[in-house]
Amino acid sequence: MVKKTSWMAALALAAAARWPLWPQSHPVPPARVPEIVCFGDSLTAGYGVDPGKSFPDLLQRGLDQRGYHYKVINMGVSGETTQDGLARLARVISEHPQIVILELGANDGLRGEPVSITEGNLGRIIEALKQAGAKVVLAGITLPPNYGPDYIPKFNAIFPELAKRYMLTLIPFLLADVATKPNLMQADGLHPNAEGTRQVAANVMRVLEPLLRKD
Repeated sequence: MVKKTSWMAALALAAAARWPLWPQSHPVPPARVPEIVCFGDSLTAGYGVDPGKSFPDLLQRGLDQRGYHYKVINMGVSGETTQDGLARLARVISEHPQIVILELGANDGLRGEPVSITEGNLGRIIEALKQAGAKVVLAGITLPPNYGPDYIPKFNAIFPELAKRYMLTLIPFLLADVATKPNLMQADGLHPNAEGTRQVAANVMRVLEPLLRKD
């Protein structure tokens, strides 16, 4: 009887070791930091300024200094049009961004693309981003004066029209207080220099900050 009891006790101990009576705790993965994707062309990529000095880089530093916990991702590619943006859209969505700062269209305008094409492409991008759950901040841009009084007003109207249609937050003009100041622009007259980029980051922050939360 003693042997039988000992054998059963050993079996019970082995079972307890294999299947504990109390649930085991598992490490809780850290909360995912919400992401802000800056999706654009050379103005976003930081063309002509030192690495780490693009407006998304400066935006990240500004958010950190203000106590916001967001990760800014620079997805700017120099030379891209809205059609190129459509081709990269799945990659942007795969980041599951909370906010997307959409800055595309300038290269369409510089190439003289029909306004309807640019507006249609941007509309498709916006719809896909919103369907994926992202808030879209649309950055407006304009063209050099030599593009003429017929084309420029139609091009400029794309951005407020889309913002109204899709109820987006709008940066009226990304290069406000920069584009008309030669000392803030590079020699090409199209891209801000380092000091101008700081103003661009301030333009973005002013519009973006009301959308943010401090946890």
